[in-house]
Amino acid sequence: MNCDYYMEEKVLRPSSLEGKVKETVHNAFWDHLKEQLSATPPDFSCALELLKEIKEILLSLLLPRQNRLRTEIEEALDTDLLKQEAEHGALKVLYLSKYVLNMMALLCAPLRDEAVQKLENITDPVWLLRGIFQVLGLMKMDMVNYTIQSLQPHLQEHSIQYERAKFQELLNKQPSLLNHTTKWLTQAAADLTMSPPTCPDTSDSSSLAGPSPNEATNNSEPLSPTMVLCQGFLNLLLWDPENEEFPETLLMDRTRLQELKSQLHQLTIMASVLLVASSFSGSVLFGSPQFVDKLKRITKSLLEDFHSRPEEAILTVSEQVSQEIHQSLKNMGLVALSSDNTASLMGQLQNIANKENCVHSVIDQRIRLFLKCCLVLGVQRSLLDLPGGLTLIEAELAELGQKFVNLTHHNQQVFGPYYTEILETLISPTQALETKVESV
Repeated sequence: MNCDYYMEEKVLRPSSLEGKVKETVHNAFWDHLKEQLSATPPDFSCALELLKEIKEILLSLLLPRQNRLRTEIEEALDTDLLKQEAEHGALKVLYLSKYVLNMMALLCAPLRDEAVQKLENITDPVWLLRGIFQVLGLMKMDMVNYTIQSLQPHLQEHSIQYERAKFQELLNKQPSLLNHTTKWLTQAAADLTMSPPTCPDTSDSSSLAGPSPNEATNNSEPLSPTMVLCQGFLNLLLWDPENEEFPETLLMDRTRLQELKSQLHQLTIMASVLLVASSFSGSVLFGSPQFVDKLKRITKSLLEDFHSRPEEAILTVSEQVSQEIHQSLKNMGLVALSSDNTASLMGQLQNIANKENCVHSVIDQRIRLFLKCCLVLGVQRSLLDLPGGLTLIEAELAELGQKFVNLTHHNQQVFGPYYTEILETLISPTQALETKVESV
């Protein structure tokens, strides 16, 4: 078998056809190498090719300043010298493999130390070489990830400048290109001057991050450009799909914003279901993380068809959740739900899908307040004091909040200068706390 059949081993599902073919090819190669080294005299042709490949990989793992190690590897694995040793039957494959292991121990990331140490106990040269290539493959991926992380700030900066330059080119050709963006920010500023909503139980959640923008306005505190922009971003999660006047600066993110809107709606229903269910289940059941996780899985899976079949989906949720609570109470030797309580529970759960439902409304407002805090304070700080009804979906909220922050932050970095110009016309200098929107 030609040595060119060698390929780096990678993880594939054993049951897949590709995985089986890949495994067969690898096993055939290593069996062929064993036959060559066991022959009399030994055939080192494939071993030489492997050592050459190992040398190239080791050199690729070096940083530019590591000249001494580069010279050492070049000398220790000199191709011409190894060929001469092979021709005289004196190629010490196991000895060279041990040298490679020592070099790998120097170059690998800390998380690969254990894998390299395990290889040191292998005495069979074929199995040792096979293990070396597996770990070297991981080390190559580590180097790729390190390189990407190192370049990420530069790539991000380039992306920001590139997107802004392209938008400016379009704006030069079409001066009215920011009309919808201006209208969007104007509406956001107007929203902040309106009276705060009076839905029950919102007072507690409003204290999450101090005074809300609405309260700040009512207290005659200055209107902040940053808060106007945050309100604008939040309004995008309420955007009417029929409204074609979408901000021009966010057109590229419209699909992602729609996905976040759907995720927010799903979390609103999930948290509402859990809140209603807890009032019928008692602290014993809801004190079990396993039970809560099961209800969350049931609700999430059944809500996948909500947009196409909302009434049927919420009916199924109410039936499944009620049944799960009833059965779990019986299994724990507790008083099961009566027929009246079951009917009441199912009725309340089915009504959750109605946006006018008080539980739905309160949870929705609290999630949006959480997202506003994420934009102002960051996700981690916003998670420190979640209002009632949201603690059971903390992990899901953290994911949603981080996605929303990442999207809005990048958009703000790209289009910050344009937002600043617009906001200067909307907020008088005596009102504004800030002079410009953060941008890079």
